[in-house]
Amino acid sequence: MGDYMTLSKFKYNKYIILVMIMAIISILSIKSASILLNYKYNLMYKQISWYIIGFIITFIVYKVGNNKIYKNIWILYIIGNILLLLLLLLANPVNNSKCWFDLKIFTIQPSEFMKIILIILISIMTNKFNNNYTKHNLKNEFIFIIKILLILLIPSILTFLEPDTGAVIIYFIIAFTILFISGIRYRWFILLGILISLSIIGLIILYKFNNDLFINIFGTSLFMRIDRLLDWSIKDGYQLNNSIAAIGSAGLLGSGFNHTPIYFPEADTDFIFAVFSSNKGFIGSMILIIVITIFDIMLIKLAFKTKSTLSKYIIAGITGMLIYGQFQNIGMTYGIIPITGITLPFISYGGSSLISYMIILGIIINIEKKCT
Repeated sequence: MGDYMTLSKFKYNKYIILVMIMAIISILSIKSASILLNYKYNLMYKQISWYIIGFIITFIVYKVGNNKIYKNIWILYIIGNILLLLLLLLANPVNNSKCWFDLKIFTIQPSEFMKIILIILISIMTNKFNNNYTKHNLKNEFIFIIKILLILLIPSILTFLEPDTGAVIIYFIIAFTILFISGIRYRWFILLGILISLSIIGLIILYKFNNDLFINIFGTSLFMRIDRLLDWSIKDGYQLNNSIAAIGSAGLLGSGFNHTPIYFPEADTDFIFAVFSSNKGFIGSMILIIVITIFDIMLIKLAFKTKSTLSKYIIAGITGMLIYGQFQNIGMTYGIIPITGITLPFISYGGSSLISYMIILGIIINIEKKCT
């Protein structure tokens, strides 16, 4: 009886209900994308399978509890970095990238799970720092920031070499969000902003005036990524042009599911929002954005509600990651943000991506459970 009641509460949890709504939107949009891309197999059935597995994993995390994950986070961090290294050494390239282990039946993308590991690890380190130092000074803050940067540096370098710039950006967004609410001086963020700005300016200058030297130092991969960024700045590019045309031609109600009139690559992943907007128009797009926004607002309220400082940091890292991913993915389909290959959480096709978000969902529900 107790297990039934636990399952009943889990099933009717407000976060689960919102994710189920997103699951329906995801599955229908991926079916439409499969037809658009003329796949021999329908990705819809694979996404349904991943969602079923995902909800099972969410329930397992819910039953096991967060503390067991927290206690083993350093072990998970080491395993995650070993997997990222093995990708570079052993994985077969897919579209010139070594981002996935191909296990024949399915693929695994370790960087997706590294996001969860970094959220928990940086939150634990931040919580420990604040418990050890009730009064911050420049010295202990500097040492703490260096430790966080070292923790970030290893997976960031390995992930960048795959190459997967989008995941690296998310690693730093996670750290930035947690540190921003940690109580350290804001001057560190200003200094970081200046350093990042100078680095970007230096890269662009070298790219513009000495292509050969740039490629010798950074390789062709980074050269192509900056080239794509500059294509966006002048609103040029096949994907972007077709995405904007698909969204713009949809009108209020769209063309209907399975009727995406314009082709563009990566319709099932990076440009899934463009597919949905083309199918269901402005009204459908607004409904999806409202569902996403409600989910984010609920997370922010949970961060204020929980009495655990550690839980606040974890929720902050999750929220920062989700909001950035949502804003980046939707924004790039409209051409207001550069295309970086970041998928839309809970909507885009992908086993590793979806499973990682379902693990996060289990962590969120456990935090909420302690607040009731």
